[in-house]
Amino acid sequence: MSGLAGLLAGRTDPGVYRWHTELAAADLADSVAAAGWSLAEVSDVAETKDEVLAAIGAALGFPAHFGRNLDALWDSLRDLAAPTVLLWETWGSAAYADRAGFDKIVRVLTDRAAEISEDRPAFTVLLRGDGPETDLTDLG
Repeated sequence: MSGLAGLLAGRTDPGVYRWHTELAAADLADSVAAAGWSLAEVSDVAETKDEVLAAIGAALGFPAHFGRNLDALWDSLRDLAAPTVLLWETWGSAAYADRAGFDKIVRVLTDRAAEISEDRPAFTVLLRGDGPETDLTDLG
């Protein structure tokens, strides 16, 4: 869990990472909460861009008027009030089914993760599970 511990402690920059671990969700939730972060999980299979955006919106508790497009995703991610880890267990389904749509969503998630300020708390996405090759960094 050293990669996660470094991330939660601020020694590793927030971002979108591949994460290979067998850590139970309850243990992850405990670790994230102990560090003062929030945890959101996408565990339902979503293949289309619209399905993925809906799943992310539901996991992060976006408002009912969330527009399910990339601009709305960006705006809603910027409104997160606490440091947040988004655990995306089923990312591989989206990446295989619609690689172009998946890549666009990952770009928005990556851009938000890079934007940290007093008004924008840390945000990280962990892609856990099987999926195609990506150029994303592994979180050790």
